Parts: sequence; structure tokens; C-alpha cells
Amino acid sequence: MATAGTALFASTGIYLHTTLHGKLRIWRRELDQVGLKGDERLLDLGCGRGAVLIEAARRLPTGHAVGVDLWSGKDQSGNRPEVTLANAAAAGVADRVEVQTADMTALPFADGSFDVVTSALAIHNIPSTEARYRAVDEAMRVLRPGGQLIVADFWPMARKYAAHLGQGTLRGLGPGYWYGGPWLGVTLLHAVKGR
Repeated sequence: MATAGTALFASTGIYLHTTLHGKLRIWRRELDQVGLKGDERLLDLGCGRGAVLIEAARRLPTGHAVGVDLWSGKDQSGNRPEVTLANAAAAGVADRVEVQTADMTALPFADGSFDVVTSALAIHNIPSTEARYRAVDEAMRVLRPGGQLIVADFWPMARKYAAHLGQGTLRGLGPGYWYGGPWLGVTLLHAVKGR
């Protein structure tokens, strides 16, 4: 019984670390490695309260970051556009952040509208495999040639997205992005749209 309690306590600690600190540290690192010049247009799919969207906007002093979400409280509590915009204002990046209500399987943007598309643990919330693949296809559609897709999702999902696209590199993000333990680790998919 003590072993089960210890495991539960450890899992809770790992989950809290990831939620409060780990995922932000990892996204900061990943965004720094993208090679942004600062004037890009970036789209964050399933932006929620704006953690990745705001980190990206900090790196875009003359660029623009757009977040889309369906704003479902089922996927994330307190998930509302006004909360995301308030978070952007508190971070000092409201002038370069925009949010829209949109379904990532049918994005309301023209082909080649963005330099970078990100998504953090959002695509797996789409119920069907076909619809998840449509979301990944939509992300590639709205990227300009040479644009980068950066998706963090649970290992089996990220692997399937890469297989569906027929391209991309996969890299485990390690204990900083575990949700309770290694059995819920997150993998990063990085793909570049052909020219």
C-alpha cells in the first residue's frame, strides 16, 4: 500500500511540475531553436489560455501570433478567448496577439498564410483519427513553402502524424513534459513544408 501511495504522490508531483514549469521551459527552448527573425506570422492550434502563443509572441517584436481554439471547457478549464487576451496583455504582447474561434480541421486562412504553426497537446483531443489527420493537413496547407510545423503531443499520436505526413522528425521531450510519468511522455514533431 505504501508503494502505491508513493507512486501516486510522485506522479502528482511530476504532473504539477510539467503543468506549471516544465512545458513552458521546453516550449521556450523549442521556439528559440526555430530560428525566428521576429517578423514572422505564427499560428498556434488549440491555443487555450495562450501559454505557447504568448511565448511565441515574445519572439515576434514585429511579427504576429494568431491562436485558434474551439474554447471548450472540457479540454481545459477557464478556456475562453478573453482569458487568453488578458494573459497576452499581462505578458506585454497584446499588440501582436490575435485569437479566433476556429476548428483546426477547417482553418479559416488562405494557403501559405503562416511561417510557423505550433500545437501543444491539442490535436489528440479531436475524436477521430481522420479528423486529426485533417488538422495536420490543414496546418501544412496554411504554412508557406519552407514554413515549419511544430507539434507536441503524446508519443503514439505524434508518430502517427509524422507517418501521415510522410515526413518530419520526432524527438521525445523528456521528463519536463511528462504527465505523471514516462508512460505519458510528450513527443515533438517538427516538419518543414516543401518549397
